[in-house]
Amino acid sequence: MNRKHLITALALMAGGMSTAMALPAAEPQTQDQTVTTATGTVLDEYGDPLIGASVIPEGQVKGVATDIDGKFSITVKPGTKLRISSIGYKTVTVEAGRDITVNLESDNALLDEVVVMGYGTQKKKLVTGATVQVKGDDVARQNTVNPLGALQSQTPGVNITQSNGFIGQGFKVNIRGIGTIGSSSPLIVVDGVANGSLDNLNPSDIESIDVLKDAASAAIYGARAANGVILVTTKKGREGTSVISYDGYVGVQNIYKMPHILNATEFMAIQDEGRVMDGLAPYTWSTYIPQRDLDAIAAGTWNGTNWLEEIRNKDALLTNHSLNFSGGNADGNYSIGLAYTYQEATMGVPKDIPTMNRYNARINSERIVKRLNGHDFITIGETVNYRYQEIAGSFATGGIYWNGIHNMLVMSPLMHAYNKDGGYYVEKDRKADGYNWDISNGSNKNPIAYLDYLMNQNKSKSHYLQSSLYLQIEPIERLKFRTLFGYIYSGSSYRSYTPVYEITDYIKSEKDRVSQSMAASSRWSWENTLNYTFRIDRHDFDVLLGQSVEKWGYNSDAISASMSGSSFNDFKHAYLSNVPFNPTSVISLTGTPGGQGSLASFFGRINYNYDEKYMASVIMRADGSSVFARGHRWGYFPSFSAGWVMSSESFMEETRSWLDFLKIRGSWGQNGNCAVSTFQYLSLIASNNNWGGYTFGDLPDFVNTGSYAYKLTNPDLKWETQEQLDFGIDARFFRSRLGLEFDWYRRVTKDWLVTAPVLGSYGADAPAVNGGNIVNTGVELGLHWNDDIGRDISYSVGVNLAYNKNKVTKIANEDGIIHGPSSVLWEGSEECYRAAEVGQPVGYFYGYKSAGIFQNQAQIDAYKGAKINGAATQPGDVIWVDTDNDGDIDADDRTFLGSPHPKVTMGLNLSFQWRYIDFSLNGYAAFGHKILKCYRDFVASPLQNFTSDIFDRWHGEGTSNTMPRLTSSTSSNWNRVSDLFIENGDFFKVKNITLGFDFKRAFNKIPFEQLRLYCSVQNPFTITGYSGMDPEIGFGGEDAGAYAQGIDLGFYPSSRNILFGINIKY
Repeated sequence: MNRKHLITALALMAGGMSTAMALPAAEPQTQDQTVTTATGTVLDEYGDPLIGASVIPEGQVKGVATDIDGKFSITVKPGTKLRISSIGYKTVTVEAGRDITVNLESDNALLDEVVVMGYGTQKKKLVTGATVQVKGDDVARQNTVNPLGALQSQTPGVNITQSNGFIGQGFKVNIRGIGTIGSSSPLIVVDGVANGSLDNLNPSDIESIDVLKDAASAAIYGARAANGVILVTTKKGREGTSVISYDGYVGVQNIYKMPHILNATEFMAIQDEGRVMDGLAPYTWSTYIPQRDLDAIAAGTWNGTNWLEEIRNKDALLTNHSLNFSGGNADGNYSIGLAYTYQEATMGVPKDIPTMNRYNARINSERIVKRLNGHDFITIGETVNYRYQEIAGSFATGGIYWNGIHNMLVMSPLMHAYNKDGGYYVEKDRKADGYNWDISNGSNKNPIAYLDYLMNQNKSKSHYLQSSLYLQIEPIERLKFRTLFGYIYSGSSYRSYTPVYEITDYIKSEKDRVSQSMAASSRWSWENTLNYTFRIDRHDFDVLLGQSVEKWGYNSDAISASMSGSSFNDFKHAYLSNVPFNPTSVISLTGTPGGQGSLASFFGRINYNYDEKYMASVIMRADGSSVFARGHRWGYFPSFSAGWVMSSESFMEETRSWLDFLKIRGSWGQNGNCAVSTFQYLSLIASNNNWGGYTFGDLPDFVNTGSYAYKLTNPDLKWETQEQLDFGIDARFFRSRLGLEFDWYRRVTKDWLVTAPVLGSYGADAPAVNGGNIVNTGVELGLHWNDDIGRDISYSVGVNLAYNKNKVTKIANEDGIIHGPSSVLWEGSEECYRAAEVGQPVGYFYGYKSAGIFQNQAQIDAYKGAKINGAATQPGDVIWVDTDNDGDIDADDRTFLGSPHPKVTMGLNLSFQWRYIDFSLNGYAAFGHKILKCYRDFVASPLQNFTSDIFDRWHGEGTSNTMPRLTSSTSSNWNRVSDLFIENGDFFKVKNITLGFDFKRAFNKIPFEQLRLYCSVQNPFTITGYSGMDPEIGFGGEDAGAYAQGIDLGFYPSSRNILFGINIKY
């Protein structure tokens, strides 16, 4: 899809708008001499007047509001019905008359709403655990490509961070802090099938999302619920309805904050200053770049190349279209959804920007096969969610060697992007022109050519299917047996083409390359539950017994191959069949099976309540996993929770005029985690097919294939256990206008699973071990207010806050440390974060601390502390902190520099409705965390480009006390991981602003249930002190665990999107 498609889509939408605008308004009512004035008073159930209650004639949208005494007066025809409503009360319809009195009853619908729990549902007011529910409409309304993006502002305690802003990328999710450096993602259950995916659903297909945050709520899922559970319910049909709906939008995406990269003049001045600071003469630039370029720079006719702007795709197209059909009758229901999404990348190879095409299809149905004695005896149903996705092109978003933005940031502006013929400026052009700037460190590597040749000429396709088939038998009323079979399949294919190229003398290939790969995996589960609900006097019981079996890696395998010497020289024909086969054409050929595993479980739950006033729940689950050896295979996970609806007590009678509901609840429970590779107790065998083989005896030229144990075993490995204590309050005030939810929790991870480092001399991979303990403690608060102003205006305000403190309390090794990787910021750099250390949060930044910059020689002479350069210290050098006070600045002085994980997160949700106009705003904030930003290599490549951050350097006394002087070579000021690279990461993002107009409300006779046009702006602005492109950074290094984040080496940012859309419901 291109700009032509965008224009066409906008024209179609404009045509739809003009058609809607052309529809006639309601015809003026013929004057009737028999009209009368209806009057009355609206009271609450206690007889007090209700101010601002809406009184609207049935079939109309305009009416009046009651005054301060609850009175109203309205002119209507005799016999007219009046619809009377007020926030927090049940709507009633009465016949118009004179001096009528209407009493409205409190509406506890919000409390009587059913929320989804594990293997069932429960009234919201009876829930004793910590849960939060988000309606599907609130997800779809934000128009995000990925549903997780819409949850950020609506789920306190759920920390959601974008992996990066490139198309098709997901999010990192953790609930109530990081509990392990292994798998910390929550279990996602879609339509009852565990291990599903939110990334693969279209937001318009979602009915509701329920998050189980505490151990008591999640314990029914046992082994898989250590990190919390997200339950997703897709849309289903309803009895007595038949609905067709269309939701579509089209718009553009733009990066809203670009770094200022030094232009040619600024770059040359800065590099000269580095020379001068070292006591050297400025560069003789004519020896490094062509004279014509020097003349153009001096004349101001060429400012050099801004590499990042060269790959920027302005007004990148984004569009989504979804169509839903649903209906039902007394015998069953159905719901069908179809959706298409197209998205362009905001950065990529010019004229070949990466694109994503995604197709979703969903079918849900349920059928009552037989009834018995007035109840449903046999019911069958199924759910099918399918997604096909195709991404053409790619963009490297990894570490320093595989990061497109990083390559653009560091590249010298003195080299051209294109030669005089319009091709890439590469080695032959450099030599012809005499461009010689820093070529030994890659300043002659055209990063756009590199991006095109080595990263972009590829296409990936993926299929994803998650489905279920269930049967429910109810032999007697309220006794239900349910069996559900779930199946998940994922398949992918990939092909790429690398042409013949010579970017530099060292980055070149004399042969092209064609690569293809395919992979498939599947998993199935079978669950059986027996549920019986009964009542004895005022005692209600809900008893559940269940059993499940799950197997993954079933029919899973992967193959890949690369060959050189294609018969065609383009990506279009890049298939292995188009490469002649010969002994030298095969570069690699592999085929591997998928890792298999299984889980067997037994579980039970008893929910009890007395008169909906006192509640309790007891859960027990046993899980057996193929990960562990006999003797450790089974884990047992209990939980208990209780609640008390205090507002139902007689001694609370006096509060009922302002307190509608007050529940106090508490819970304790345990969950398990076995998310490491299976069969940890078995020594796995591999063959050396790819590494030369073995020779024996006196036949050195005869090579034999051998096998060896490639992984160490740990037969003593046992379950990781999460134990959580939670106390909470749920309350409603002022006729449910004000709602409050509060939780305090303490979550302890015991025996967490981690892969232990081993010496290379073992000759085998490390096994998993039980590594230690982690504690997360926090509070969560949700406040929301909704109300009416007069008869035409309604609004709501919601704020949620979450605070979490993370601390490692035990590590099972001598020094109590699990080190992080090296060479993250530049080749050879020390570890910049530690995976874990006793007494510190998980994944904290680690390095040297500074105490300012030496301003003059007198300060240096007077300084009594340790100086890393001793007598050679100069003004402009860093004052390093001797944290261990031993008189030396060395590796032992490295210390805590901050955590990448926010201590506080906040969500803000506002909505406003005036007649047929609606407005909404959603925001998300994170506070108390740090970002490590390093855009260049100060050690091996000190002559790389800078951003304008360098303007804040020290270049004379008093000019800076935070950034040291420049140098032309490696310097102790810049060659160590330190707080010079650390910034405050606090931010507040307005995620979405939407303004809509519903023509159905304005023109009542339009034959639609809804006809709404809207404009939406995503990420309109961000409030932050962070100097990078985007403060929401999920990257933590190449192949890093989910716990690592907040490292900006050139992070692909999210975009600002302006969308125009339409909602039609018929």
